[in-house]
Amino acid sequence: MPAPKELDPSASLAALYGSKLRKLRVRAGLTQRQLGDKIPIAHSRIAQFELGNEVPPEDVNRRLDELLAADGDLVDLWSHVKPMPHPQYARRFMDLEPKAVKMLKFLSQVVPGLLQTEAYARAQMRIGDPRESDVRIEERVQARLARQSVLRGDSPPLLWCILDEAVLRRPIGGPLVMAEQLAHLVAWAHTPHVVLQVLPFAAAGSHPMLSGSLTIMSFRRGPDVVYIEGVRSGELLKDAAEVAEYALAYDLLQASALPPDKSLAVVHDFLEEYRACAPLEVS
Repeated sequence: MPAPKELDPSASLAALYGSKLRKLRVRAGLTQRQLGDKIPIAHSRIAQFELGNEVPPEDVNRRLDELLAADGDLVDLWSHVKPMPHPQYARRFMDLEPKAVKMLKFLSQVVPGLLQTEAYARAQMRIGDPRESDVRIEERVQARLARQSVLRGDSPPLLWCILDEAVLRRPIGGPLVMAEQLAHLVAWAHTPHVVLQVLPFAAAGSHPMLSGSLTIMSFRRGPDVVYIEGVRSGELLKDAAEVAEYALAYDLLQASALPPDKSLAVVHDFLEEYRACAPLEVS
């Protein structure tokens, strides 16, 4: 079994919370899985709490405090790190997003947040976090929609998105929601600063980014950065060599993807399929 990842409590308040949680869990003689079973919650969530990548919901935190006999310490600390609309691991990326002049994105599973409709965003978040309260889901939905203002300003960045075919095939929210979402994509693709490409299964059964999603951001001043994201984790990379590796991976994806005009035709085809499944609800 690999050694647990070292924690730096001074890195952030979330890291301080995670370090405290790990110490309490170890003192109680519990593994992450055993603690997760007692709540109940997936042990992978416990790991994310301890790493400072995620902050538990209030009810989960109170249960952790009780189970680990923290005498209110976790409750007190949680008030300083309570969940924000964006997860801790993504906040540095979110801070840089409005400053970018160009964003190259590859999405393997879902429509990029900057191009999501409200209904699609809500359905995705609800599926991904079925135990989350409606209030928290709405906070996160509205925070995601607020991010989209970067595309509506006077000087929006160039947004070039490559979507894996799986993004179009996965009916998040059902046919009605998907039809609205794909129509939204088509509308954005007709603006001068948004370009869409589709990476079809037939063209790329395997590719460099099978394991996650990728964003490369360029700025008026300063070097490019890369953000890679998984289901409940993300990493911002600034090292020039690493950025160059992911830039090459993106070039390979672009070479395999359909050109923008053919990609738009594919999106149209999927749009009509979803509309056919809900002919009375979608105009």
